[in-house]
Amino acid sequence: MPLRLHAVLLVVVATSAAASAAHNGTLNCTLLPDADTVRAAFKNVTNFPMPHGPTCRPVRRLMFPSRNLAGAVGWEKLGNLSGLLTVDLSGNSLEGDVGGAFWRAPLLRAVDISGNRLAGALRFEQSARLASLDVSGNRFTSVEGVDGLAGLEVLDVSGNRIGATPEGLRRLTRIWRLNLSRNSMAGRFPDDLPPLDGVVFLDISDNSFSGVVNSTWVTKFGRSAFLRAGNASLMIEDNPPATPSSGGKKHGRTVLVVVVVVVSSVVAVSALAFLARCVTCGFNRRKKRGQKDKDGKPVAWEEEEVAVGAVKVAATAPVVLLERPLMELTLADLAAATSGFGRESQLSDIGGRSGAAYRAVLPGDLHVVVRVVDGAVAGVGEDDDASAAAARLRELARLRHPNILPLLGYCIAGKETLLLYEYMEKGDLHRWLHELPAGSVDVEETGVDTWDATEDKRSIGDWSTRYRIILGIARGLAFLQQGWAGSGRPIVHGHLVPTNILLGDDLEPRISDFIHHDGDDGGKTPESDVYSFGVLVFELVTGQARWDESSTSWARGVIRNRKGLNIVDARLREEAEEAAGGDGAEAAEREMVECLQVGFLCTAHSPEKRPSMQQVVGVLKGIRPAPPPPAAAAADAVDDDETP
Repeated sequence: MPLRLHAVLLVVVATSAAASAAHNGTLNCTLLPDADTVRAAFKNVTNFPMPHGPTCRPVRRLMFPSRNLAGAVGWEKLGNLSGLLTVDLSGNSLEGDVGGAFWRAPLLRAVDISGNRLAGALRFEQSARLASLDVSGNRFTSVEGVDGLAGLEVLDVSGNRIGATPEGLRRLTRIWRLNLSRNSMAGRFPDDLPPLDGVVFLDISDNSFSGVVNSTWVTKFGRSAFLRAGNASLMIEDNPPATPSSGGKKHGRTVLVVVVVVVSSVVAVSALAFLARCVTCGFNRRKKRGQKDKDGKPVAWEEEEVAVGAVKVAATAPVVLLERPLMELTLADLAAATSGFGRESQLSDIGGRSGAAYRAVLPGDLHVVVRVVDGAVAGVGEDDDASAAAARLRELARLRHPNILPLLGYCIAGKETLLLYEYMEKGDLHRWLHELPAGSVDVEETGVDTWDATEDKRSIGDWSTRYRIILGIARGLAFLQQGWAGSGRPIVHGHLVPTNILLGDDLEPRISDFIHHDGDDGGKTPESDVYSFGVLVFELVTGQARWDESSTSWARGVIRNRKGLNIVDARLREEAEEAAGGDGAEAAEREMVECLQVGFLCTAHSPEKRPSMQQVVGVLKGIRPAPPPPAAAAADAVDDDETP
């Protein structure tokens, strides 16, 4: 019997045996009503994958973002799920209101229902455990009962139709991220907001606030946090404040949110004239919206220079978006979208080596990462002029593969180069494998597992997902090593670590930060990337972090002695036993051990003994001969003769 067919039959037999055991009552567990509760809550929602049959586990997580769900959820029924921790129904077409009874779920910690069509008043009942709430991009008109969310740390109600600042915000002393932007909120800054000393990110732009924003808040949150924050005029003194030791006169740097009440035409004309004089004085170094540059093109209201790190460069430097050539942006627009390249927009970047990275949302709801390049870019010489550098960057952007993070655009401003990439919401591999998912809680706190619908279940104990990540990284690395733009020169990554592997919404891996090395550079070679890949395989199969030469040698010794199963992540073995049982679990364990053997081959001490990444992909395909994901299958169909 062919080996592939034999493996498939083993899985089928094991699954049938497990189903038969459950049917005969030999499944030793207490059935819970949670599955029935979920079915009742989503009975009027189309495209929701209903759970089948009873369940022995409490429902812990409902994770269905961007699944084309439409209809009204029975929120009050979900409030009866005593073990519910996390809800993510973002990016769908859900309608109706959200009943207050939903918030009664006693363990509820994180809720993301952004990007839907939910409307009406958002009413909360007391929920001391709720820590993160995102309801942005809906149609809510008011928020009530916020003072009952004492443990709230993240609150995003942006992009709704809320007309008044929610009462009780002052009592949310644990808030560190607060976004009230793009509403019609009438309130007073900062009196109606939580204590701002502990807030890290704040955005109240595009509202109707009044009050005073002093230089402390401008420095901390950036000017963009207060743009169009009320019926206001920004009056900013351009001179920086002098230090007391200088003996000079202090110049305050204040932004005023001024509510202008027009009582007569005379007062209105006088007030406008006064404000015009203030604007002329305060912004004598800025261009006003509607003016045109020397070429007759309109320019934005922007400063002549923008500080990128410690360097000031021209604010009018153009931003090139390769897939949106008609979108005209400048460096000033990037500065505005990143709060002046401020700390509140900066992403933690443990494994990156290309410089600081910032998250930005550009016009058209384009979510990007803006990375300030620190060092040379592959193929770009130090003496190249801007046009030559741009040509090289365009060539680099032609590198497209399902497992490579593509370059979306760039900005060359003097000696500074900024690169734009797609923002990956799921984060990096290190975070997924070793840290808690965003918005969830420590599973050990409750001592029970979590639940998702079967087709969306991709936990860190899911071997099929880890295998797919291993294969995806191998595909992407093999693509880079084949050479770029027809040059025949391989691209050497040189720093292949988990934090440089980003994950898409489908958990498909995408290799990032590969812009530096072009051929042999600083001792980095394709063979050194193969070694790094082998270490990544060890990390994914064992679940252990922080690998070095010593731990790699230890793992190689265990595998050489045919004891590889002893170092497989216990979570993988438990998941395999629970999901497949018997022969199915043995098949999964065999695949894990064979992947460890691939890591063994890749980490050979002699570089010439290491396989090429094309060979690695072929071996990995043989370990689990199953249909690849659609994106990878499409890549294979195009280059099946040359691409692994």
